[in-house]
Amino acid sequence: MNSTIPFAAQAQSYLESKWTSMFEGRNEALVTLALLFISHEIIYFGRCVPYLIADQIPSLQKYKIQQKTIQNTSANQWKVFRYVLLSHFFFELPMIVGFHPVAVYFGMAISAVPFPPLSKMIPQIILFFIFEDFFHYWAHRGLHYGPFYKHIHKLHHEWSAPFGLAAEYAHPIEVLILGTGTIGGPLIWCYFTHDLHLATTLTWMTLRLFQAVEAHSGYDFPWSTHNWLPFWSGSEHHDYHHMAFTNNFSTSFRWWDHIFGTNDKYIKYKARKEAEAKAQAAKKTL
Repeated sequence: MNSTIPFAAQAQSYLESKWTSMFEGRNEALVTLALLFISHEIIYFGRCVPYLIADQIPSLQKYKIQQKTIQNTSANQWKVFRYVLLSHFFFELPMIVGFHPVAVYFGMAISAVPFPPLSKMIPQIILFFIFEDFFHYWAHRGLHYGPFYKHIHKLHHEWSAPFGLAAEYAHPIEVLILGTGTIGGPLIWCYFTHDLHLATTLTWMTLRLFQAVEAHSGYDFPWSTHNWLPFWSGSEHHDYHHMAFTNNFSTSFRWWDHIFGTNDKYIKYKARKEAEAKAQAAKKTL
């Protein structure tokens, strides 16, 4: 390969050749199904691994958000793993089966190359984040309504001190509802513009899985996303929702809870915790 070609271009060319060979001579719908499902399993469970490792390192336990309620035991992790894996095969896999015909009908490019440039992919992914966050806010808030909470969302709230694997520990109806926000953005965009590639959609889904697992990780590290991106929800924001069963309905960004006033209890809780920390520090100086 010509060494004068920029590295990014070489990498894109390599990925495009692999993408073409993956689809070449094969049923496009089946390849898409396998690609989406297998990548989902690898990314989701792979994203959980760093937090599973952190659970075994005593020096990192100071970053656990909830120090008194410990639910990330081996028994609980195993219970959640079994349920989530079964959910993936029996609920999510059938939904993924329907993705290809709908995506093609809406005009999504599946096996075509070249990939779209980053200058196109990044704005589209940002738009999908904003759409999903707005959809998730209202759908999640609705799931806290009486019978919806009792019969659907309560399962997810079995864990008041969540851990990464629990991100997709949810009732099948909840998986369907909230999953609509994840895939709905790309499909709506594709329907109106006919300008979207499966590679962009796959990248978006990867980032969404990273976000979901981080939000349920139960850890607030100095390098956690919200510590360098202040409007990001992150684990510290969502952990309060699990602990208090209210407030902080957003998934990625903090602004909807702020705009619609569903972070009032959270703000008071943070103020109280900061006051307690200052009081403890003052005692140590005496």
